[in-house]
Amino acid sequence: MTLTDLRYLVALAHERHFGRAAEKCHVSQPTLSVAIKKVEDELGIQLFERSAAEVKITETGRRIVAQAEKVLMEAGQIQEIAAAGKDPLAGPLRVGVIYTIGPYLLPRLIPRVHQLAPRMPLIIQENYTTRLAEALKRGELDVIIISLPFEEAGIVAQPVYDEPFRVLIPAEHPWKNSESIDPDQLANDQLLLLGAGNCFRDQVLEVCPHCRNVGGLQRTLEGSSLETIRHMVATGLGVTVLPSSAADEMTLQNQLVAVRPFAEPQPVRRVALAWRVTYPRSGAIDILRTAILESELPGVRPLGRAPVTEAA
Repeated sequence: MTLTDLRYLVALAHERHFGRAAEKCHVSQPTLSVAIKKVEDELGIQLFERSAAEVKITETGRRIVAQAEKVLMEAGQIQEIAAAGKDPLAGPLRVGVIYTIGPYLLPRLIPRVHQLAPRMPLIIQENYTTRLAEALKRGELDVIIISLPFEEAGIVAQPVYDEPFRVLIPAEHPWKNSESIDPDQLANDQLLLLGAGNCFRDQVLEVCPHCRNVGGLQRTLEGSSLETIRHMVATGLGVTVLPSSAADEMTLQNQLVAVRPFAEPQPVRRVALAWRVTYPRSGAIDILRTAILESELPGVRPLGRAPVTEAA
């Protein structure tokens, strides 16, 4: 059994389809099928249930694939350790970032990383926190940029900055004459939110508990992204809450909206870097953190270099 065989096992377990798994591994479908059958024969056990409609993994197969993922990740560490010994700032850095940070941070971050580490291109993936965490644990990502709280075994996290929330309103909204907005006021208007599963949505609802009721959410509409919600606010549909990086410069681009701060104490989110405790390229993480802080996102409050914490 080879590392290549293990990669085929993992790919088939994730894709549940021989054709897609073969495409992901850049081999023909017969090549992958033969390799999977060879592993099953070698182990003397069926790992996948095959049918014309789908491929299902057996319970034993699930355990073996989980172990294969660990083996592949550990094997990958060999090359990473060697590369880090030569130059931790040479070679791609695979970075994951959540949807509500990426569009506002990346345009500022990428030029700064290029200045600080020109031989370290970034391979970027935007996704939800849970999916980024899974990719990080599988070794598909090196580091992720997420909002705390975040707890995953074997992962360390370091806060980078605090980001205050803002209220985005139509330009002619009655609140336009207010210097600041009390969170409870949000329950008195049509509140636009991201869809379920997005951590920023949950943070907004924590800011305004009165926006919930026993039966669910009251007087709310959902958007697929912060930019979509921004456009809906511009039409006069309602109000929303944005992180300062998405809001503070918005009125320069769109005169149909206005931005107001929350009343003190202002609600904030804490943004952090997270990576595997075994990841060897600490210098690359340091450069990324420096580049984030030097990106000077609007409204954010940089944090000192706090001790790295490992999730239990």
